[in-house]
Amino acid sequence: MDAPMATAISKPDPAKAPLPFSNRVVALNSAPLDFDAARDLPEGFLEFLAPLHAALTLRQRALLARRGYALAEAHAGKLPDYLPPSVATTNAWRIELPAWCSDQRNQMTGPADDADLVVKMLNSGAPGVMLDLEDSNANAWENNSRGIKNILEALAGRLTYFDRKRNKTVGINPSTTVIFTRPRGLHIHQAGVLSGELIPASLFDVAMVAYQVDFSALKHPLCIYVPKSESADEALWWRDLFQMIARLKGLPANAIKCMALVESHPLAFQTEEFAWNLRDHILGLNLGRWDYMASLIHFNLENPQWVLPDRNTIPHNVAFFQNLRNLLPEVCHKHGMLAIGGMTALYPSREDAELNARALKALAEDKKNEANSLMDGAWTGHPDQNEIAVSQFPVPNQLQARALDSKKHPELRPLPVGVGKHTLAGTRAAIRTVIRYRNGVLNGKGASLLDGYMEDLATDRIYRLMIAQRVRHSNSVEILDDAGLAIRHTPELIHELFDEELDRLLRESANGGDEPAAAMLREARRISEEMIRKSEFDPA
Repeated sequence: MDAPMATAISKPDPAKAPLPFSNRVVALNSAPLDFDAARDLPEGFLEFLAPLHAALTLRQRALLARRGYALAEAHAGKLPDYLPPSVATTNAWRIELPAWCSDQRNQMTGPADDADLVVKMLNSGAPGVMLDLEDSNANAWENNSRGIKNILEALAGRLTYFDRKRNKTVGINPSTTVIFTRPRGLHIHQAGVLSGELIPASLFDVAMVAYQVDFSALKHPLCIYVPKSESADEALWWRDLFQMIARLKGLPANAIKCMALVESHPLAFQTEEFAWNLRDHILGLNLGRWDYMASLIHFNLENPQWVLPDRNTIPHNVAFFQNLRNLLPEVCHKHGMLAIGGMTALYPSREDAELNARALKALAEDKKNEANSLMDGAWTGHPDQNEIAVSQFPVPNQLQARALDSKKHPELRPLPVGVGKHTLAGTRAAIRTVIRYRNGVLNGKGASLLDGYMEDLATDRIYRLMIAQRVRHSNSVEILDDAGLAIRHTPELIHELFDEELDRLLRESANGGDEPAAAMLREARRISEEMIRKSEFDPA
């Protein structure tokens, strides 16, 4: 790889520890300069927050440092693997799945700061809805605050939006839909709440919801979707957060329930241990496959055999997904938990009949594959997807089903041989997407509909990593142009492609003559390339 990017993603020295916490890239959210915690937070919240901060913030820092060591070890050749036998994997323990969440054949997800979408999701008929403060919600104070407010109103059944087409206010219909809240992950820090201190964004989000919600009025327990975990030990942090909040609220220790995403490569080897550590709270595990793909690339960044093909040429049943997709229900059903599948990115369209048919066909095939893998449900992001998704699963859940040929420790890193295409057009598409995604973030959007695909932070991270892979291993992996000729992916080429795709986007933009909008797009282009050049590949 040529010099300009070599330092950015150079091989770590196994003899050296990762950078200390204070020198690592910090995913940060700051309160506004004029924010006054005593004035602007709910009365009594700071006193509620104080013991949580004292008990859990330093533990978060230690867990993040361990993540850094694990990644450095992987890049030095020691990749994640299964843990030795333990009580979690040898004992016949089971949770008692409550009746109110026994059917989760489709969980609809979307940004919590969008009240219109939240109400539409809750009125879609989906068995579950996840209100997201994380990947699809822009990590800005205003968006996060609006998201928390919407979550509280939704949990109380009071949230509304004004439908301009029908000239009426629309509220939430009575239903049995289970509402989950996904807080920001452990890797994100919240500044400005406690003077001069950072607190875990996860802690802040869960505490803000739990402090203000009326537990006695909830139709089911408060449910949290745990994101971005990277080890079984991190489950203990969440367990202690849930149980401390319960004590502070005068509730039983197991009052808060959760599901958890498996979206990092190290966690895939520790799912049983992770669930054991959360056994008093957990309802199921979810394969967050797009973040998982990004993590898989990140941990295998040194290996040229892991340079993935163009993202949209990778089949949904590719072995590195399918092996984990088969493992997850085995682990979950062994212990009485639900196994939930991932998001289908291709979005339906009410304006484009051809795209709509293609999207719904892909959805049906994808969810049928998950059902055949013995998953109990799936994720979708659009109300038009609910009926098709639910219909792919034969019964409310498949908890009694166990695969006859399941392997206890399947191969979770099968090489992506003979899969998809490696093309210059794919590189261009990646660059175009990261620019447009980052432009959306700068405009307060955590998810954007791009070329028929609903793209969020996971997609952005995948594409940043794919571009870096192609540069890092440009001497050993052929990327073909439109004429079928190999074109070496140097940092200089990537820079030119960023310029060309920016120019194209400026020409095509409806706001092309709007200088502030054009300046924002140019800034999105600058940030995106810089993140790749500086090896900023953590979700941020």
